[in-house]
Amino acid sequence: MLKKSLLAVLFFSLILFLAACGGDSSDASSDTADTDESATEEQADDTEAASDQEASNEVNVVATNFDLGQDEFVVKAGEEVTLTLTNEEGNHGISIDEFDVNLQSEGEVTFIPEEPGEYTIYCNIFCGDGHGDMTATLVVI
Repeated sequence: MLKKSLLAVLFFSLILFLAACGGDSSDASSDTADTDESATEEQADDTEAASDQEASNEVNVVATNFDLGQDEFVVKAGEEVTLTLTNEEGNHGISIDEFDVNLQSEGEVTFIPEEPGEYTIYCNIFCGDGHGDMTATLVVI
């Protein structure tokens, strides 16, 4: 009898848990246009905000375990950029695919970003469970 009661309690707990985790998708199709429009406006706002920040031709990435030091670096299009990687904790490398940046350890590389936009800087040496979180954004204005 106790086993049946315990089983019933577990079953109802599971149902409650699943019901609480469910989402409301009834308006998903009507919100798609609004979401696309909002995303475009947010990108424009982000570009304006980045242009308000001071751009530098020096990008200094200080890597620790699972962090590249800051979330965003701003540089100017058409100007040579010097990117320097320093490892404070752990062994890391960084890449930016669009500019053929591929440092496999501490060091320095130069490149010229021609096109304005946002590009992902990421750790290219597997360094543990938080490796996937080791990203930053290079904003070219």
